[in-house]
Amino acid sequence: MSLFVIFGATGDLVSRKLMPALYSLHCLNKMGAESKIIGVGRTKQTGQQYRDKMSESLQKECPDHWDDFVNLIDYQSIDIKDPKNFMNLLPKLGENYKKEDIIFYLAIPPQGYKQVSDGLVYAKLNQHSHGGRRLVIEKPFGFDLQSAKDLNNHLHNHWDEEQIYRIDHYLGKETVQNLLVFRFGNEIFESLWNRRYVDYIEISSAEDISVANRAAYFDRAGTIRDMVQNHLLQVLAMVTLEPPNNFNALSVRNETVKVLQNLRPWTEESLKENVILGQYASNQLGEKKILGYHEEAGIAPNSRTETFAAMKFFIDNSRWTGVPIYLRVGKRLPHRVTEVIVHFHKTPHPAFKINSKEGNMLVIRIQPDEGILLKFIMKKPGNGFETTNVNMDFHYQDLKENFRTNAYERLLMDALIGDATLYARSDAVEQCWKFVDPILQWRDSGKAPIHQYKAGSWGPEEADKLVEKQGHQWRYPCRNLSDEENYCSL
Repeated sequence: MSLFVIFGATGDLVSRKLMPALYSLHCLNKMGAESKIIGVGRTKQTGQQYRDKMSESLQKECPDHWDDFVNLIDYQSIDIKDPKNFMNLLPKLGENYKKEDIIFYLAIPPQGYKQVSDGLVYAKLNQHSHGGRRLVIEKPFGFDLQSAKDLNNHLHNHWDEEQIYRIDHYLGKETVQNLLVFRFGNEIFESLWNRRYVDYIEISSAEDISVANRAAYFDRAGTIRDMVQNHLLQVLAMVTLEPPNNFNALSVRNETVKVLQNLRPWTEESLKENVILGQYASNQLGEKKILGYHEEAGIAPNSRTETFAAMKFFIDNSRWTGVPIYLRVGKRLPHRVTEVIVHFHKTPHPAFKINSKEGNMLVIRIQPDEGILLKFIMKKPGNGFETTNVNMDFHYQDLKENFRTNAYERLLMDALIGDATLYARSDAVEQCWKFVDPILQWRDSGKAPIHQYKAGSWGPEEADKLVEKQGHQWRYPCRNLSDEENYCSL
């Protein structure tokens, strides 16, 4: 039996992600029949009223299990500003709660993290004897390096690091997890996974949407805080870490931190040369007018918040020294797509004339059309030895009944069993902030140019020049992993 206590129970994250994930786990018999889910929020309502609202919002993919699941749900109204109010939770947990595992999920704005922690400490709900106590915290964890340290220190006063689960839903994606198996389970790739054979590594994460109803949050945060500091640096660590001694939480997280510690620090000169920031501008695509960032509701007309970032940097260790890492992320790009591309060195003495500008390339598609694509050179049919690039690909959807896409299901299951492998540790979070803070300070100083790019394009021209001056090029992916178009528009 496990107890889930979800703070922010009336919010969008709970109805869209958390409750459907818990329902799916219930349908798969991954939750005990005696488990409880207690929603906590400011709204005054009864448990039955909350169950009715959940019933309206959830799609019942396995309706035969719905009645059993909804009976696990209860609700408690709490004002988290007063720690004494947390005593009202105790009757909801049941008489034997001290012996049960309890997962406290903070699906609330970051300013409430300390308040919830203090309230749980006041009610002695952080203490565990026979049952575990786990605190699951959504991003953003801090707003910069100092605030992240302050939050870590505050939590560590009353919680062990082993109790704190900093969630990053990117790490719950099957394709991200498969990076470890793909690398270390296949010697033909792991033996090539180093500076001798790899020319450069590219990570691209594109969204075709605008800031929409997240304008208030996004204009304060920007894409570097929203995507680079957490999701993409964690993905980079999975791509580049050394083989862990064991595939457990301690070993994998230790190697993750080592990668982040070896990221080359920024200087003012390297920021100018290797970081491109941008904002999307209005564009006319057919009959559709796309608003620019400054035209979006809730965005200040003089905002310097970046909706796009491209950068080149290095990992200074024996495996990767000298190998450029290119990272590109942005909103209002042609498609929603996230992938990692490993570009291998071209053969130094080609026996045949290679027509393609591309060398051997391994594409690991995280979303959508999840899968792996290997591009290599072959001879065209016919006389002579004219060459062409060909594809060898694998799509996760081919696994059919074994294919799962819901990251929250996996991460919640891991929290249930106490496996923190795919959750960020405090030192990793702080190392990520240490890397991005100089970029944010450079932007806020007014010294960083904010380049405009048309909505629906792949970003400002300066981002292309960043890679082209090294003789490299971005990959321009389509929605389909294996599509050979050079450019895909909205």
